[in-house]
Amino acid sequence: MSKVEQGVEVDEILRRAAEAGASDIHIVAGHPPVIRVHTVMTPMDLPVVSSEDAEAMVREMTSEGSYQTFQRQHDADFSYAVEGLGRYRVNAHRQRGVPGIALRAIKTTVPPLAQLNLPEVITRLTYLPRGLVLVTGDTGSGKSTTLAAMIQAMNERYQKHIITLEDPIEYALQSNRCLIEQRELGQDMPSFASALKHALRQDPDIVLVGEMRDLETTALAITAAETGHLVLSTLHTTDASQTVERIIDMYPAGQQNQIRAMLANTLQAVISQTLFRRIDAKGMVPAVEILLCTPAVRNLIREGRTFEIPNVIETSRAMGMCSLDSSIAQLYFNGMIGKEDAVAQAAFPDKLEQQLAA
Repeated sequence: MSKVEQGVEVDEILRRAAEAGASDIHIVAGHPPVIRVHTVMTPMDLPVVSSEDAEAMVREMTSEGSYQTFQRQHDADFSYAVEGLGRYRVNAHRQRGVPGIALRAIKTTVPPLAQLNLPEVITRLTYLPRGLVLVTGDTGSGKSTTLAAMIQAMNERYQKHIITLEDPIEYALQSNRCLIEQRELGQDMPSFASALKHALRQDPDIVLVGEMRDLETTALAITAAETGHLVLSTLHTTDASQTVERIIDMYPAGQQNQIRAMLANTLQAVISQTLFRRIDAKGMVPAVEILLCTPAVRNLIREGRTFEIPNVIETSRAMGMCSLDSSIAQLYFNGMIGKEDAVAQAAFPDKLEQQLAA
């Protein structure tokens, strides 16, 4: 058990947080630990954490390399495991000169797609032979869980080679019918771009890129999809049209027409997620916007008319497409989420409020 000098044990904090069903744990010097349970932040019934306690916790949880990064940059991302409890994605940082630690609990078992309350069309996307599939949303919107469930569905069906590039590794995936290799930023690779460049020489069929966070990684991911691989990745965008524009805006103006053409050829789908606290049961439920790249959508991307994508989504429900607000409305009418939450997270709050009142 990891201990610190003044009797506050990080593993004990994590044990109590797990018993409370917390998704996130925040340890900040000068405050008692705080947990997030179904979006609500609540202080734990524990003593205030001193600066020395927090510093010692960081030292105990990290490798020497990560601790040196923390000392040098005042920020470090790493994973931490507690035997019999689980794994955590951790960010250690400094605020007002003292340490802070944010931990996200990682489920050890990948949930089946059928248990995630996601549209059936997402299961169909796991049958794609090639192309680019993006899962987008804010931090904590369930992107990693959706991607892990998609990988697991393919792992149970195919005999292929899957490489994941993550920061850090969240779900520990076990090779079933597929051979799965998981690489972690910092420990197994210096950068997403470097690892992706080399991954294409490692005979993969499916590549998961944790995040398309820069131009080089994005360009390599699109090239991989263009050369016959199925590439899954994430972006911190909130809807499908914004996702397409974000990718194009990464490129210099002189290259944007070319990337529109490449993206139009390779993009298969965009899944944009937002999590809601359920009112009918414990837990969270996702509202999902889905864009499928039909010939009409590919033409809009190629011609720079991405502002028309929302209209295509609204008129293509029979194909499995769905707007965020339609998904939110469905959750509300099914009695799963509250009206206040529904309207607060809608793309068009006034319009949705009128729809829910009808």
